[in-house]
Amino acid sequence: MCVAVPGKIIEIDGDFAKVDVMNNITSANIKLVDVKLGDYVLIHAGCVIEVIKKDLAEEMLWLFSEIEEAAAPKNDEAIKGDKASKKEV
Repeated sequence: MCVAVPGKIIEIDGDFAKVDVMNNITSANIKLVDVKLGDYVLIHAGCVIEVIKKDLAEEMLWLFSEIEEAAAPKNDEAIKGDKASKKEV
């Protein structure tokens, strides 16, 4: 399965842009679409593939954060995992 991630264009330099994706700055090729500073975009395989509306980007980012939170181990699970990894075999 392939997933495109939303981000915000924060800098443009020729055919590439710096994009803020969930507080991580990445470089993406912008040859496929017309973008401007401040646009929200979808990035797939290092390329901007679509300009999207801000509210859609925010909804997608919220969903990604919900998935990340659900997948993160709970404190008790993390502690148990730490203790289990420190046991001698």
